[in-house]
Amino acid sequence: MKNLINLIEAGFFILLSLPIALLPHWFALKAGEILGLIVFYIWRSRRKIAIENIEKSAEHSRSECSARMVAKETFRNLGKSFAEVIKIYYGFGKGIINNIEIRGVENYHRAKSKNKGVIIITGHCGNWELMALAFGFRIDNVSGVARMQNNPYLNMLVEKIRAKYGNNVIYKKGALKSILLELRKNKGVGILIDQATLKDEGLIINFLGRPAWTTKMPALIARKTGAPVLPIFIHRDNREVDRHIISIYPEIALSAEDDIDKAIIEDTKRFSEFIENYIKEHPSEWLWIHRRWKRT
Repeated sequence: MKNLINLIEAGFFILLSLPIALLPHWFALKAGEILGLIVFYIWRSRRKIAIENIEKSAEHSRSECSARMVAKETFRNLGKSFAEVIKIYYGFGKGIINNIEIRGVENYHRAKSKNKGVIIITGHCGNWELMALAFGFRIDNVSGVARMQNNPYLNMLVEKIRAKYGNNVIYKKGALKSILLELRKNKGVGILIDQATLKDEGLIINFLGRPAWTTKMPALIARKTGAPVLPIFIHRDNREVDRHIISIYPEIALSAEDDIDKAIIEDTKRFSEFIENYIKEHPSEWLWIHRRWKRT
Protein backbone atom coordinates (compact mmCIF):
# COMPACT_ATOMS: atom_id res chain seq x y z
CA MET A 1 0.00 0.00 0.00
CA LYS A 2 2.78 2.40 0.93
CA ASN A 3 4.58 1.65 -2.33
CA LEU A 4 1.41 2.47 -4.26
CA ILE A 5 1.08 5.78 -2.44
CA ASN A 6 4.70 6.60 -3.27
CA LEU A 7 4.08 5.83 -6.95
CA ILE A 8 0.97 8.04 -6.98
CA GLU A 9 2.92 10.87 -5.32
CA ALA A 10 5.72 10.53 -7.88
CA GLY A 11 3.18 10.51 -10.72
CA PHE A 12 1.48 13.62 -9.35
CA PHE A 13 4.87 15.33 -9.09
CA ILE A 14 5.58 14.60 -12.77
CA LEU A 15 2.14 15.85 -13.83
CA LEU A 16 2.67 19.07 -11.91
CA SER A 17 6.30 19.69 -12.77
CA LEU A 18 6.71 18.64 -16.41
CA PRO A 19 4.48 21.38 -17.89
CA ILE A 20 6.45 23.99 -15.92
CA ALA A 21 9.76 22.53 -17.11
CA LEU A 22 8.65 22.76 -20.75
CA LEU A 23 7.79 26.46 -20.51
CA PRO A 24 10.27 29.15 -21.60
CA HIS A 25 12.25 30.43 -18.64
CA TRP A 26 10.31 33.66 -18.01
CA PHE A 27 6.94 31.90 -18.22
CA ALA A 28 8.21 29.10 -15.98
CA LEU A 29 9.17 31.67 -13.34
CA LYS A 30 5.72 33.23 -13.53
CA ALA A 31 4.08 29.81 -13.27
CA GLY A 32 6.24 29.03 -10.25
CA GLU A 33 5.35 32.36 -8.67
CA ILE A 34 1.63 31.67 -9.14
CA LEU A 35 2.09 28.17 -7.71
CA GLY A 36 3.82 29.70 -4.69
CA LEU A 37 0.91 32.07 -4.14
CA ILE A 38 -1.58 29.22 -4.38
CA VAL A 39 0.36 27.29 -1.75
CA PHE A 40 0.47 30.43 0.42
CA TYR A 41 -3.32 30.62 0.46
CA ILE A 42 -4.12 26.91 0.86
CA TRP A 43 -1.31 25.76 3.21
CA ARG A 44 -2.67 27.56 6.24
CA SER A 45 -0.44 25.90 8.86
CA ARG A 46 2.83 26.87 7.16
CA ARG A 47 1.53 30.34 6.30
CA LYS A 48 0.75 30.86 9.99
CA ILE A 49 4.21 29.64 11.06
CA ALA A 50 5.91 32.00 8.59
CA ILE A 51 3.91 35.05 9.69
CA GLU A 52 4.46 34.32 13.39
CA ASN A 53 8.19 33.77 12.86
CA ILE A 54 8.54 37.10 11.06
CA GLU A 55 6.48 38.96 13.66
CA LYS A 56 8.48 37.65 16.61
CA SER A 57 11.99 37.92 15.18
CA ALA A 58 13.90 40.85 16.68
CA GLU A 59 15.45 41.93 13.41
CA HIS A 60 12.14 41.84 11.58
CA SER A 61 9.61 42.73 14.28
CA ARG A 62 6.67 44.26 12.43
CA SER A 63 2.91 44.36 12.19
CA GLU A 64 0.92 41.32 11.14
CA CYS A 65 0.10 43.01 7.83
CA SER A 66 3.77 43.68 7.07
CA ALA A 67 4.78 40.18 8.19
CA ARG A 68 2.10 38.73 5.92
CA MET A 69 3.59 40.61 2.95
CA VAL A 70 7.07 39.20 3.63
CA ALA A 71 5.60 35.72 4.08
CA LYS A 72 3.71 36.00 0.79
CA GLU A 73 6.87 37.07 -1.02
CA THR A 74 8.68 34.13 0.58
CA PHE A 75 6.17 31.72 -0.96
CA ARG A 76 6.55 33.47 -4.32
CA ASN A 77 10.30 32.99 -4.16
CA LEU A 78 9.91 29.33 -3.20
CA GLY A 79 7.64 28.87 -6.22
CA LYS A 80 10.15 30.48 -8.56
CA SER A 81 12.96 28.39 -7.07
CA PHE A 82 10.88 25.27 -7.62
CA ALA A 83 10.38 26.20 -11.29
CA GLU A 84 14.11 26.80 -11.82
CA VAL A 85 15.16 23.54 -10.21
CA ILE A 86 12.49 21.61 -12.12
CA LYS A 87 13.80 22.93 -15.44
CA ILE A 88 17.27 21.76 -14.46
CA TYR A 89 15.97 18.35 -13.33
CA TYR A 90 14.35 17.80 -16.74
CA GLY A 91 17.45 18.97 -18.62
CA PHE A 92 16.29 22.46 -19.65
CA GLY A 93 18.21 24.56 -17.14
CA LYS A 94 21.80 24.86 -18.35
CA GLY A 95 21.21 28.52 -19.15
CA ILE A 96 20.02 29.16 -15.60
CA ILE A 97 23.26 27.78 -14.17
CA ASN A 98 25.48 29.59 -16.68
CA ASN A 99 23.72 32.90 -15.95
CA ILE A 100 24.68 32.85 -12.25
CA GLU A 101 27.28 35.40 -11.14
CA ILE A 102 29.83 33.90 -8.75
CA ARG A 103 31.73 36.18 -6.39
CA GLY A 104 34.70 35.24 -4.20
CA VAL A 105 35.69 31.97 -5.88
CA GLU A 106 39.29 32.74 -4.91
CA ASN A 107 38.28 32.27 -1.26
CA TYR A 108 37.29 28.68 -1.99
CA HIS A 109 40.48 27.90 -3.89
CA ARG A 110 42.56 29.46 -1.10
CA ALA A 111 40.81 27.27 1.49
CA LYS A 112 41.16 24.19 -0.71
CA SER A 113 44.92 24.78 -1.03
CA LYS A 114 45.31 23.92 2.68
CA ASN A 115 44.59 20.28 1.77
CA LYS A 116 42.32 19.68 4.74
CA GLY A 117 39.02 19.78 2.90
CA VAL A 118 36.52 22.63 3.15
CA ILE A 119 33.46 22.89 5.38
CA ILE A 120 30.85 24.92 3.51
CA ILE A 121 28.17 26.43 5.73
CA THR A 122 24.97 27.78 4.28
CA GLY A 123 21.23 27.73 4.92
CA HIS A 124 17.82 27.48 3.32
CA CYS A 125 18.48 30.82 1.67
CA GLY A 126 17.48 31.80 -1.85
CA ASN A 127 17.47 28.86 -4.23
CA TRP A 128 19.87 26.72 -2.19
CA GLU A 129 19.39 23.65 -4.41
CA LEU A 130 20.36 25.69 -7.47
CA MET A 131 23.43 26.93 -5.61
CA ALA A 132 24.57 23.36 -4.90
CA LEU A 133 24.06 22.27 -8.52
CA ALA A 134 25.82 25.35 -9.90
CA PHE A 135 28.75 25.00 -7.49
CA GLY A 136 29.28 21.38 -8.48
CA PHE A 137 28.98 22.16 -12.20
CA ARG A 138 31.06 25.35 -12.38
CA ILE A 139 33.52 25.27 -9.47
CA ASP A 140 34.17 21.93 -7.80
CA ASN A 141 32.53 18.63 -6.94
CA VAL A 142 31.29 18.72 -3.37
CA SER A 143 29.20 16.62 -1.01
CA GLY A 144 26.08 17.98 0.64
CA VAL A 145 24.59 16.75 3.90
CA ALA A 146 20.87 16.26 3.29
CA ARG A 147 17.79 14.50 4.59
CA MET A 148 16.58 11.55 2.54
CA GLN A 149 13.24 12.19 0.83
CA ASN A 150 10.35 10.22 2.28
CA ASN A 151 9.36 9.06 -1.20
CA PRO A 152 12.10 6.70 -2.53
CA TYR A 153 11.21 7.42 -6.18
CA LEU A 154 11.58 11.17 -5.72
CA ASN A 155 14.72 10.64 -3.66
CA MET A 156 16.23 8.57 -6.48
CA LEU A 157 15.45 11.38 -8.96
CA VAL A 158 17.02 14.07 -6.78
CA GLU A 159 20.10 11.96 -6.09
CA LYS A 160 20.57 11.22 -9.79
CA ILE A 161 20.40 14.91 -10.78
CA ARG A 162 22.78 15.99 -8.03
CA ALA A 163 25.29 13.38 -9.19
CA LYS A 164 24.88 14.50 -12.82
CA TYR A 165 26.04 17.98 -11.83
CA GLY A 166 29.03 16.67 -9.91
CA ASN A 167 27.73 16.50 -6.34
CA ASN A 168 27.54 13.65 -3.86
CA VAL A 169 24.84 13.31 -1.18
CA ILE A 170 25.66 12.47 2.43
CA TYR A 171 22.51 11.53 4.28
CA LYS A 172 22.12 12.86 7.81
CA LYS A 173 21.86 9.48 9.49
CA GLY A 174 25.43 8.45 10.28
CA ALA A 175 26.81 11.44 8.35
CA LEU A 176 29.86 12.15 10.50
CA LYS A 177 31.98 9.26 9.22
CA SER A 178 31.29 10.18 5.58
CA ILE A 179 32.01 13.87 6.23
CA LEU A 180 35.39 13.09 7.78
CA LEU A 181 36.24 10.78 4.88
CA GLU A 182 35.44 13.49 2.31
CA LEU A 183 37.51 16.07 4.18
CA ARG A 184 40.47 13.69 4.30
CA LYS A 185 40.20 13.53 0.50
CA ASN A 186 40.40 17.36 0.46
CA LYS A 187 36.80 17.62 -0.71
CA GLY A 188 34.23 20.28 0.09
CA VAL A 189 31.27 19.35 2.31
CA GLY A 190 28.19 21.54 2.49
CA ILE A 191 26.14 21.73 5.70
CA LEU A 192 22.86 23.62 6.17
CA ILE A 193 23.03 25.19 9.63
CA ASP A 194 19.77 27.13 9.94
CA GLN A 195 17.27 24.48 11.08
CA ALA A 196 16.35 23.45 14.61
CA THR A 197 18.30 20.43 15.75
CA LEU A 198 17.96 17.84 18.50
CA LYS A 199 19.34 18.54 21.95
CA ASP A 200 22.20 16.04 21.72
CA GLU A 201 23.26 17.40 18.30
CA GLY A 202 23.27 21.10 19.06
CA LEU A 203 23.22 23.94 21.53
CA ILE A 204 21.04 26.95 22.19
CA ILE A 205 22.16 30.33 20.87
CA ASN A 206 20.29 33.52 20.05
CA PHE A 207 19.02 33.61 16.50
CA LEU A 208 17.26 36.81 15.39
CA GLY A 209 16.86 37.72 19.03
CA ARG A 210 15.31 34.45 20.20
CA PRO A 211 16.91 31.27 21.65
CA ALA A 212 17.14 28.49 19.08
CA TRP A 213 18.66 25.01 18.95
CA THR A 214 21.53 25.16 16.46
CA THR A 215 23.82 22.45 15.12
CA LYS A 216 27.32 22.38 16.59
CA MET A 217 28.58 19.89 13.98
CA PRO A 218 30.56 22.36 11.80
CA ALA A 219 32.41 23.76 14.82
CA LEU A 220 33.24 20.32 16.19
CA ILE A 221 34.42 19.00 12.83
CA ALA A 222 36.46 22.12 12.05
CA ARG A 223 38.32 21.80 15.35
CA LYS A 224 38.87 18.07 14.91
CA THR A 225 40.14 18.23 11.33
CA GLY A 226 41.51 21.74 10.88
CA ALA A 227 39.31 22.13 7.79
CA PRO A 228 38.58 25.79 6.98
CA VAL A 229 34.95 26.94 7.27
CA LEU A 230 33.52 29.01 4.40
CA PRO A 231 30.06 30.62 4.27
CA ILE A 232 28.47 30.43 0.81
CA PHE A 233 25.06 31.87 -0.12
CA ILE A 234 22.89 32.61 -3.14
CA HIS A 235 20.36 35.39 -3.69
CA ARG A 236 18.33 36.80 -6.53
CA ASP A 237 19.81 39.77 -8.36
CA ASN A 238 17.43 42.70 -7.91
CA ARG A 239 18.52 44.08 -11.27
CA GLU A 240 17.43 40.97 -13.18
CA VAL A 241 14.61 38.78 -11.91
CA ASP A 242 15.94 35.62 -13.57
CA ARG A 243 19.53 36.00 -12.39
CA HIS A 244 21.29 34.85 -9.20
CA ILE A 245 24.47 35.78 -7.36
CA ILE A 246 26.53 33.26 -5.39
CA SER A 247 28.77 34.84 -2.74
CA ILE A 248 31.71 32.85 -1.35
CA TYR A 249 33.03 34.51 1.80
CA PRO A 250 36.57 34.23 3.26
CA GLU A 251 37.40 31.55 5.82
CA ILE A 252 35.95 32.19 9.28
CA ALA A 253 38.55 32.36 12.07
CA LEU A 254 37.72 29.99 14.91
CA SER A 255 37.49 31.17 18.49
CA ALA A 256 40.74 31.49 20.48
CA GLU A 257 38.91 30.61 23.71
CA ASP A 258 40.81 27.96 25.73
CA ASP A 259 37.69 26.34 27.15
CA ILE A 260 36.55 23.97 24.38
CA ASP A 261 32.85 24.17 25.28
CA LYS A 262 32.91 27.98 25.25
CA ALA A 263 34.90 27.91 22.00
CA ILE A 264 32.29 25.69 20.32
CA ILE A 265 29.55 28.10 21.40
CA GLU A 266 31.46 31.10 20.06
CA ASP A 267 32.21 29.35 16.77
CA THR A 268 28.56 28.37 16.33
CA LYS A 269 27.46 31.94 17.01
CA ARG A 270 29.91 33.25 14.41
CA PHE A 271 28.66 30.79 11.83
CA SER A 272 25.02 31.56 12.57
CA GLU A 273 25.58 35.31 12.22
CA PHE A 274 26.03 34.81 8.49
CA ILE A 275 22.49 33.42 8.28
CA GLU A 276 21.18 36.35 10.31
CA ASN A 277 22.95 38.86 8.06
CA TYR A 278 21.53 37.16 4.99
CA ILE A 279 18.00 37.42 6.39
CA LYS A 280 18.50 41.13 7.11
CA GLU A 281 19.56 41.74 3.52
CA HIS A 282 17.10 39.36 1.83
CA PRO A 283 14.19 38.80 4.26
CA SER A 284 11.85 37.14 1.77
CA GLU A 285 14.48 34.63 0.57
CA TRP A 286 14.81 32.68 3.80
CA LEU A 287 12.70 29.63 4.70
CA TRP A 288 10.40 31.26 7.26
CA ILE A 289 7.97 28.32 7.09
CA HIS A 290 10.32 26.17 9.21
CA ARG A 291 9.67 26.02 12.98
CA ARG A 292 13.14 27.34 13.74
CA TRP A 293 12.52 28.15 17.41
CA LYS A 294 10.79 24.94 18.50
CA ARG A 295 11.61 23.06 21.74
CA THR A 296 12.98 26.17 23.46
